[in-house]
Amino acid sequence: MASKVCAAICQLRVTADKKANLARAGELIRLARDQGAELVVLSEMFVCPYANHLFPLYAESFPAGEALSFLSSVAREERIYLVGGSLPEKEGDYLYNTSFVFDPEGKLIARYRKIHLFDVDLPHLRYRESEVFQPGKEVVVFPTPWGKVGLAICFDLRFPSLFREMVRRGAKIIAVPAAYNLITGPAHWELLVRSRALDNQAYLLGAAPARDYSAPYVAFGHSLIVSPWAEVLARAGAGEEVLTVTLDLDYLERVRRELPVLIKD
Repeated sequence: MASKVCAAICQLRVTADKKANLARAGELIRLARDQGAELVVLSEMFVCPYANHLFPLYAESFPAGEALSFLSSVAREERIYLVGGSLPEKEGDYLYNTSFVFDPEGKLIARYRKIHLFDVDLPHLRYRESEVFQPGKEVVVFPTPWGKVGLAICFDLRFPSLFREMVRRGAKIIAVPAAYNLITGPAHWELLVRSRALDNQAYLLGAAPARDYSAPYVAFGHSLIVSPWAEVLARAGAGEEVLTVTLDLDYLERVRRELPVLIKD
């Protein structure tokens, strides 16, 4: 098993133009590949604005769909493992906030439906994802040449038991497509990503959209990649950006061996 992997996050500014979003995502993915990336992560709802009334309009059903075809094609063309952020998935009468993962052959190897939906009543923000989406039920990890990778989406970060279950199933890297806002982002985003990395002695890839003040939901940005020691290895600003970091799995094993908290849980 390979001990190192170059991982990337593509922080994309999302617009209402789905085709433009896909085209720009492709440009950033290719830029990441040019920088050596083998595992690439996009943000939550990278195909559409984050708004309940818009999700049904952009929803796709596997295996059909413009975004799904794009993800498969670009993974195959660039020979990468691609975590396709998330997009609205339609199955029957239901919608899910779903992350699709494709391998270097362009094959779907994992599908994670967001378990913990974003339902909040903050002083300046009331939101109910559950008005549109059904919650997922399955914890998901998938195999790669570097070990198993776990999947979570945004609000899932606040539920440590989900992350511990992924680690119990062998996850060493956890990809978290997200879209924290200007209220929760400055207060909690980095804290949560670093906490889950520390709790589980795992690499965390927190992938956010770029900030756009004209959007109906303004994302915080600031994607980050965090080590098993909770060190921030790379941090984006608010605008479009590509982060690339080489993850050392031998280092992860050393951290787990020298500070053996997981075996005591």
